[in-house]
Amino acid sequence: MIKGPNDQNHSKTINSCYGIHYLGQSPSYLPVVINLASSASITNDYLLQMRDEVLQTNPVMFRMNLRRFGQIMGYEISKKLRYTSRETVTQLGVAECHQLSDQIVLGTILRAGIPMHEGMLSMFDEAENAFVSAYRKHHKDGTFEVSLEYISSPDLDGKVLILCDPMLATGSSIVKALDAMLAEYGTPSEIHVAAVVASTSGLEYLGIKYPEATIWIGAEDEELTAKSYIVPGLGDAGDLAYGQKFSDPTD
Repeated sequence: MIKGPNDQNHSKTINSCYGIHYLGQSPSYLPVVINLASSASITNDYLLQMRDEVLQTNPVMFRMNLRRFGQIMGYEISKKLRYTSRETVTQLGVAECHQLSDQIVLGTILRAGIPMHEGMLSMFDEAENAFVSAYRKHHKDGTFEVSLEYISSPDLDGKVLILCDPMLATGSSIVKALDAMLAEYGTPSEIHVAAVVASTSGLEYLGIKYPEATIWIGAEDEELTAKSYIVPGLGDAGDLAYGQKFSDPTD
């Protein structure tokens, strides 16, 4: 079986391409955060289009760029998975190939994560799927709490869980989703979290709660407002992808 590399040499290879944070700055840990924007690639262009206040008003383009991030992150994550060597017969002979042996579960937080999920599913076309309905329940005093309303997931025991959400602000939605999924559906062999934009404090919170997870991001923004919005961020990814939602002023 070929491991698509979790060893120290692989970490060094990735480090030459992407920005990596180590939990507690300890080299004994595998990379916790892999930042795709720290190297020059087409993802930088897609991220610019999603951030730009004019370009982002085109929902078709915005959803397309979320799907692109899902595809690219899915490809990068695939390099860390396990593969089995096998021979396959072609019209002219026998070829030595490698086939994915990990069982993949693709999870997403509704609704903003749907385009990213679609992008990842186009890479892992035989993956099982999980869906989490999580949202911020705002109070009159300006505070909010993350509420989970719905989870649909296959068994997770021994499988690789990849959970995507375009915005990782406080990290509370991802942590609550993982808490609920692992409590109800089992323990995955690996956890990967994918986000387009993440705040520094959100990354730290998720890293503390789930130090075993590998976090893949398109960009890291340092500032988080008093209402827990990422700055400069890109806005409400769900609204930009699917239109503004109704907010009850009495809530």
